[in-house]
Amino acid sequence: MSATAIARYHLEKALAQAEANGVGADSVARAMLSEVITTFLKYRAVADVRAELSSAAENCDPDTDYPFMRP
Repeated sequence: MSATAIARYHLEKALAQAEANGVGADSVARAMLSEVITTFLKYRAVADVRAELSSAAENCDPDTDYPFMRP
């Protein structure tokens, strides 16, 4: 099982549990993000975590086409 599959599985379970308990999906996503950042900071420098988050924020639009170069 890949890291993405593991993360997706647990997020889906957390969202289902949240819905059953009247907790909004946005609240769960924010809490998950906070926990991810806390985990990153255990293993990575602050500047590296900032760069990771900035890159994710800059590339989060699913409707944006990104140019790429072929070798």
